[in-house]
Amino acid sequence: MTLGIGIDIVETARIRDSLEKFGDRFLNRCFLPGEITYCRSMRFPELHFAARFAAKEAISKAFGTGIGKQLGWRDMEIRKRDSGAPFVRLHGKGSELAQMRGVTEVLVSLSHCRDYAAANAVLVGAR
Repeated sequence: MTLGIGIDIVETARIRDSLEKFGDRFLNRCFLPGEITYCRSMRFPELHFAARFAAKEAISKAFGTGIGKQLGWRDMEIRKRDSGAPFVRLHGKGSELAQMRGVTEVLVSLSHCRDYAAANAVLVGAR
């Protein structure tokens, strides 16, 4: 059963500017170490950071909480399967919120181009 859906789009320039202006402070506020390592290994890291940023916003919208007290940036991790498909791992408050709401899986899809990154998220579970 679908318990929630969310979508977000981010201008990659906004993420690139945050990387240049705030560097590690921005990264460590919004991303987990594995995400940082993966994105930095890519030719255009800002595209991959932007897609993950959008995914976390989309997940927070699917939960109906936004980013804040109930669900933080680092409570969600966007990983990549060997096949290349993205998947979500919830931590801390994210895991607690999912359990409380009966969410068994968070499906996510990412897309990016030079100027924009977009993501959608679907919460799956039983009520």
